[in-house]
Amino acid sequence: MSNIHKALKERILVLDGAMGTMLQAYKFTEDDFRGERFKDYPIPLQGNNDLLSITQPEAIKAIHGKYFAAGADIVETNTFSGTTIAMADYQMEDLVYELNYESAKIAKEVAHEFTAKEPHKPRFVGGSIGPTNRTASMSPDVNDPGYRAVTFDELRIAYKQQVEALVDGGVDLLLVETVFDTLNAKAALFAIEQVKEERNIDIPIMLSGTITDASGRTLSGQTAEAFLISVSHIPLLSIGFNCALGANLLQPHLEAIANKTDFAISAHPNAGLPNAFGEYDESPEEMGEQIEEYLKKNLINIIGGCCGTSPDHIRVIAEIAAKYKPRKIAVEAEL
Repeated sequence: MSNIHKALKERILVLDGAMGTMLQAYKFTEDDFRGERFKDYPIPLQGNNDLLSITQPEAIKAIHGKYFAAGADIVETNTFSGTTIAMADYQMEDLVYELNYESAKIAKEVAHEFTAKEPHKPRFVGGSIGPTNRTASMSPDVNDPGYRAVTFDELRIAYKQQVEALVDGGVDLLLVETVFDTLNAKAALFAIEQVKEERNIDIPIMLSGTITDASGRTLSGQTAEAFLISVSHIPLLSIGFNCALGANLLQPHLEAIANKTDFAISAHPNAGLPNAFGEYDESPEEMGEQIEEYLKKNLINIIGGCCGTSPDHIRVIAEIAAKYKPRKIAVEAEL
């Protein structure tokens, strides 16, 4: 574990880019998603990207390899929707453990290959834990503000199962990301703390929120600073933001927290804002220019890309990051 703390002190670490963007290029059909094993499944499975870790593992492996080759220090497992709550859409709750375990194993295998080739630059695997498609602190029904589609305990149980499988699969750290509701994130963090205690392990945790629009708040109404304060009781490796905004629009929110915490700061913004077709047009060079502003202002320890980013974006980001020193963080007691 001290490995990643050591790396964080030495350099700015680079996170991978989008999994979805890369998978779209494969143009997988319904049959591809099903593979042989699920060919008679009663409901459509196209769009269940997490399932591809089982039905198209070679594609997932190739994508991780492309990101590592582009300069990423950390790749995320293909498990953004890997909870029983999110998998209920596909009636695949029973597959959750296997999906997370296999995704972690695939990513770890690729990380080992790259670390063996370049021992001076160890590669890490972050277990991706998405927000689920429900929110614990708000009602989905405007006519019934007191209604909740999910409880804290249901989230905790679902996250705990995901975390156990990711840890069993060998991830180096856990990344609770795209947090739009801090209560969901607290359920995930609580579940992680439970697993750490039960197994007597200490696994680093990255936490990444999402500022949803120009209001500068998360969907559940918190400013960047409020988000930081409400989770700072947990010993995090890093805190930061991803998704929703492009790099330039994300900068003020990183500035709001960078000098208020001893945690490392992470960011993985989108490649700009989506166009009318929901596609991302920002080139690697355009995105790199904006991200360089973070580095000039000493805001960042971990940098990567979210929606619309590719290995080309990560390559440019990695080249720029290599020129700068990481933001100073509290020295880990164990080092």
